[in-house]
Amino acid sequence: MYKSSYKLLLLVLAIVFIPLLSQAQKNEINHFIVKETLVKNGKLAIIATDSLENPLDYINGTFQFTVNGFTSGLEFSDGVATTKNEVEHSTFAFIKHVNTSGSHGQLYYLNKTESGIDVFQISWIWLILVPVVLILLVMMFRKLLTVAIIVFLIFLYFNYRQGLDLSTFFETIVHGIQNLF
Repeated sequence: MYKSSYKLLLLVLAIVFIPLLSQAQKNEINHFIVKETLVKNGKLAIIATDSLENPLDYINGTFQFTVNGFTSGLEFSDGVATTKNEVEHSTFAFIKHVNTSGSHGQLYYLNKTESGIDVFQISWIWLILVPVVLILLVMMFRKLLTVAIIVFLIFLYFNYRQGLDLSTFFETIVHGIQNLF
């Protein structure tokens, strides 16, 4: 009698807990990549991916993204959404998405050419490495101080003119460091 009731109890527990243990796919975006749309209309396509940059085709719905400080809802269908505004000229674009697991942001340089838009992801490591190398060179060779100041001013002017301000600069570095942990 105990054996049959024990088997029945195990069967009931298995029926109850197996569906709870099975993991459904979350409709959540933790990683994304940016490319030009396939129709080459000057708009950007944001593609939801996993951590290895494999597209997630099951992502559907409206998700809030911030592009250079402007928040809008992007409609994802099969893991791809298109931005509403066209890219008119070469610029920096900081694209950020906030969900329950945190904030995910990346900095891109969008180079507008006659054939379309070339998208270059800018790593936060370069944003730290370039100024540090310049400072080290100036410290080692004092005669390069004038050249370093001129290069730094050109760097600041180019970044400001192309849409990269200090808040975007530091936010990119913070997101990069957060992704390490």
